[in-house]
Amino acid sequence: MIRIAVQSKGRLYEDTMALLKEAGIKVNPSKRTLLVQADNFPLEVLYLRDDDIPQTVASGVADLGIVGENEFVEKQEKADIVKRLGFSKCRLSLAIPKAIDYQDVKWFSGKKIATSYPNILRDFMKNKNIEVDIHVIQGSVEIAPGICLADGIFDIVSSGSTLVSNNLKEVETVMKSEALLIATPQLNQEKKDILDELLFRIEAVMAADDKKYVLMNAPTNQVPKIIEVLPGIKSPTVMPLATEGWSSIHTVLDEKRFWEIIGQLKALGAEGILVLPIEKMIL
Repeated sequence: MIRIAVQSKGRLYEDTMALLKEAGIKVNPSKRTLLVQADNFPLEVLYLRDDDIPQTVASGVADLGIVGENEFVEKQEKADIVKRLGFSKCRLSLAIPKAIDYQDVKWFSGKKIATSYPNILRDFMKNKNIEVDIHVIQGSVEIAPGICLADGIFDIVSSGSTLVSNNLKEVETVMKSEALLIATPQLNQEKKDILDELLFRIEAVMAADDKKYVLMNAPTNQVPKIIEVLPGIKSPTVMPLATEGWSSIHTVLDEKRFWEIIGQLKALGAEGILVLPIEKMIL
């Protein structure tokens, strides 16, 4: 049995639960239970605040954790990054009131900055040789300039809508963040084996992300030209059709690449093009 700490609510929680579900791991979440065992995999889920996860994993209370990179870097705990998961992406940025004429990061010299991430901010400013007054706030950091508590803020930015609603503008991106799978350094061999199986499933899910299975019919004499414009994983599958002189072509594409080349495929005679979702992909 292996224990994984995950955020108890919010976007990271939803993305984590979706990943486990796609990996075939059945977990019945309960708002009243902090520790829940999976039905069909040797894994139990420990629900925590996101800022408690790095220490919980580093101390070995949990074997694994899924946590935002921003929290992991801020807490500076000794745990191993096993895999970048590619979801719950955001950035940590400096923001100031819109009306201010901003030229460069030197503007912050001597200014008061409100943040929930003092360690990351301190390291950034130290590298820039800039002295600032860091005011630590847990909660709604974005209101600090409006109530004259700080000159600017350093906080998570996703869409930027919260900044706009508080009359702020983003001026410096300090780091980009995504969900990480982290592990305690003292995993025994049994737990490492379970982790390997979990990683195998996660990687199969991630490999299928934004991938589509594409089928099309095309004149056989155009197949070589069509293959040249298909950026598939490997050589496409080509099969003859009952109609003489026609073939069926099967391949896997990134969805965004498909829309880039659809015009070329049609110009080369491809027709009856089907685009199907892929749930898992074993590479």
